[in-house]
Amino acid sequence: MKPSTTSIQRDQIELPAHFPLHVSRTEGVSPSFQRLHWHRALEINWITRGSGIYVINGQEYPFSAGDIFLINSDDLHRAYEGNDLEMVILMMEPSLLATEQRYDPEILLPFRDTGSHFSNHISHGQPGCGRLVKYIEEIDDEFASQRRSHASVIRGLLLLLLGEINRSHKRREVSIGPGSGRIHSLSGKRQLEQMRVVILAMEAELSRPWTLKQLADIAHLSPSRFSALFNQVVGTSPLHYLVQLRLDYAVELLEQGNLSVLEIAEQCGFRNLSNFNRLFLNYLGVTPSVMRRRLQGESAD
Repeated sequence: MKPSTTSIQRDQIELPAHFPLHVSRTEGVSPSFQRLHWHRALEINWITRGSGIYVINGQEYPFSAGDIFLINSDDLHRAYEGNDLEMVILMMEPSLLATEQRYDPEILLPFRDTGSHFSNHISHGQPGCGRLVKYIEEIDDEFASQRRSHASVIRGLLLLLLGEINRSHKRREVSIGPGSGRIHSLSGKRQLEQMRVVILAMEAELSRPWTLKQLADIAHLSPSRFSALFNQVVGTSPLHYLVQLRLDYAVELLEQGNLSVLEIAEQCGFRNLSNFNRLFLNYLGVTPSVMRRRLQGESAD
């Protein structure tokens, strides 16, 4: 069984109790971001450089520098790096603005109504996006500097940011037709839950020789319908995603250093060592042996 640290269950984002907000800068897309995940915290991403693709609740969003993403609690999401990606990631507990909601109950609507009245994605080309970016830049600066009263300033900037989105970025019309390419309504939510259950089963038994039919049976769908829905929600085919999960787990086992490469391959569900080595090299760019030496601080030569 795969360790709980990589479970598809809700990620536990630890934020300081006295001020439940954190801002960080990242380069590239980590394996945890490539894996489908969700969390209670609200998330704002500002793409400062490069390009890539986000998949949020079954909708695919190509993005580039200057774009902004709003991710609500429990939104299913994952990211792919395109080229030279760098972004600012703001995570906060919904309770951070609890007092403000007393006076403005709609302040969190840009998160709560994503997919209906608001989009998860604000493109850099949209009117007013530059002003939103300035607010995020100031929040990033205040968090990094920790100057006196920075918490109050950040809360004020968040209110300006969300207030501006509420005013200027609400959709006038929302298409929910079958050709919109997005999962909608109560039936859509049930489909998202079906995919969660399937991925939990994958992660609980990574070494099991899963077939497409077995995975489809868990969701009570035909293999063709299941495969199409999984592709829509996760952004890749079920069996390809299973390979990604297995290889991510293999990296964890290599870092622990207790098992041979053959034992790791078997524990991760690969019945053929040469196939494991080939997929590992294609996916991560190095062999398992080289990755182990890197993870353990040894020379990779």
